[in-house]
Amino acid sequence: MAEGKYTTIHYQKYLKLDEILGAQTLRSAELNDPAHEEMLFIIVHQVYELWFKQIKHELNSVIDFFGDNEVVESSLSTAIGRLRRVESILKLMVEQIGIMETMTPLDFLDFRNYLFPASGFQSFQFRAIESLLGLPDTQRMTYHGKSYDIVFPDEQKAELKAIYEKGTLLEIVNAWLERTPFLNLDGFDFVSTYQEAVESMLTKEKAAISQSDYLSEKNKEMRIKMIGDTDTYFKSILEKDTHNRLVEEGKKRLSYEATLAALFINLYRDEPILHLPFQFMTCLIDIDNQMTNWRSRHAQMVLRMIGNKVGTGGSSGHEYLAETASKHQIYRDFHSISTLLIPRSDLPKLPKGIREQLNFHFNVTS
Repeated sequence: MAEGKYTTIHYQKYLKLDEILGAQTLRSAELNDPAHEEMLFIIVHQVYELWFKQIKHELNSVIDFFGDNEVVESSLSTAIGRLRRVESILKLMVEQIGIMETMTPLDFLDFRNYLFPASGFQSFQFRAIESLLGLPDTQRMTYHGKSYDIVFPDEQKAELKAIYEKGTLLEIVNAWLERTPFLNLDGFDFVSTYQEAVESMLTKEKAAISQSDYLSEKNKEMRIKMIGDTDTYFKSILEKDTHNRLVEEGKKRLSYEATLAALFINLYRDEPILHLPFQFMTCLIDIDNQMTNWRSRHAQMVLRMIGNKVGTGGSSGHEYLAETASKHQIYRDFHSISTLLIPRSDLPKLPKGIREQLNFHFNVTS
């Protein structure tokens, strides 16, 4: 054992509490107009930044797991645990807004004028999180009509660029799904059997509607149209050219092969080997949902505090934040998989040999 490996340290020093607790400087007090509520405002936002740092730490570790060409099962399990932690942090961030709302709009006005031109838009760590998750530059809301990174110094701009160069979580997961072996199983053509199952399901549903005694002809026509067919939303998964065109148009992010793999995992999630991949994709959806929840809740808080006033950074305030909630979703392709799901009763049965490959099994010899 190396000498001095284990040393003593004081709680205060280990957590650097002198630095942390000394980092709340009220600008209103500096300008000889102290506002009591500014302390809460500062602390809430500092806590957000600490949680942002932890989220970045977790996301970077998950991206590193997927950097290799082979993701071992133990790594996938660890990645799921860390993504669940990210989801829990985001939930806490949403709840934290309630603490901010113990401050009234008039309380906020006591010091708001001292904040110009500072803005949450200038949070580098939050922009890094969006980048790590895979939000493309082309999908971002602009800042006064200019690039989102215009508010950051060159060093931070370079760090954001490096995230995209290394590969975002969405890009790395896309490559991982493309490598999954589930679509190349001997004796089982997933696409054709899935298409047959979809057509059979749609035929049964249309027949049930047509034979209904309580629906009018107009309602029957409307419901049949709502069901669709293999030429509507199923076409993007069944026809590679159609899917690739949607990718080129920016309407889809996952490749054709990755989407097929994600669909297969969702349909056959009950097979033991697919449990962890399904949980992993569910984590990505849940994180995306919590990011949307946080943006929406933040927008409502801003509306409560300043109404339709312009934000301190010059943005449209509530309007801008509300729009990001709808436009900055990252994992829409995973959400849309639900559109392609079919009931278990209509699911094609896997051949015995394929099911064995998707199960944990061992032989017992005497």
